[in-house]
Amino acid sequence: MNIDLIVSNLTNPTLLFFGLGIIATLVKSDLEIPSTTVKFISLYLLFAIGFKGGQELAHSTFSAEILYSLLFGIVAASLIPLYTFFVLKRKMSVSDAGAVAATYGSVSAVTFVAATSFLETQSIPFGGHMVAVMALMESPAIIVGVILMMKYDSEAEGKGKLKDIIQHSFTNGSVLMILGSLLIGFFADSKQAEGIKPFTTDIFKGFLAIFLLEMGMVTAKRFGAFTKYGWFVAAFAVVAPILNGVVIALASGLVTQDVGNRFMFAILAASASYIAVPAAMRLAAPKADPGLYIPMALGITFPLNITIGMPIYYAVVVATKA
Repeated sequence: MNIDLIVSNLTNPTLLFFGLGIIATLVKSDLEIPSTTVKFISLYLLFAIGFKGGQELAHSTFSAEILYSLLFGIVAASLIPLYTFFVLKRKMSVSDAGAVAATYGSVSAVTFVAATSFLETQSIPFGGHMVAVMALMESPAIIVGVILMMKYDSEAEGKGKLKDIIQHSFTNGSVLMILGSLLIGFFADSKQAEGIKPFTTDIFKGFLAIFLLEMGMVTAKRFGAFTKYGWFVAAFAVVAPILNGVVIALASGLVTQDVGNRFMFAILAASASYIAVPAAMRLAAPKADPGLYIPMALGITFPLNITIGMPIYYAVVVATKA
């Protein structure tokens, strides 16, 4: 693997702001970003990436590759929680195992956004349909996790709630925003869309930097949670995403040879949800401990992916390109 690529990624300004956020928390600084501002930036990032993806999709010819990519994403998001659940169930309760499995089967929109910045640095494009793939991968893992909990929990905690969970997973704010923006970008007139290009493109990295600053502060606050659960969860939060990312980086060659698209598949498989899944698990698995699956996703897997993970998945894709 190219060491220069890792160094280049680690010195990306947006990532350096993530590090600043961690430092600010560790030194107990009073640096703070208002929650309303963070929510606005979150919505902006989802809107911008969705709209740009819709515009790219509108200018693409629908092909078998796009259809296979959508199906591949759904299958990957369904299989990851299936195997991880049985690994986790050996060390955790059924509720916790189901919640963590759903977390790692679902995707992180913020990691996806950071990955777009990584590809831009490498001057590598990716298909607009990958935004749709990301949106479709949010929900299957949640559904599979709930089904597994319903089957293996003797108290059947989730019984009778599956319909509500399915509806919630598709109407979750982040999913709705990314899908809605994708559709608007797809149907919007190209000339009219140029009018908001400065908003969707020119200021994107600046907002991403501020958002990652906040993510750094939140991540540092979650570090202490792992003293309660021991080495197993920390090891899983490192090994599982790397394994998932590398396997999908290789397997994605079955549906596309495009480097950008295969890299995006890998980062989606490697990422873990800390927005959509926690919201769903509050409804589906109230016994599952948020102090377990949220710190795993946000405290270890997220920084792992945006630092050394992305160069690893990119190297695998490039090395196996036909």
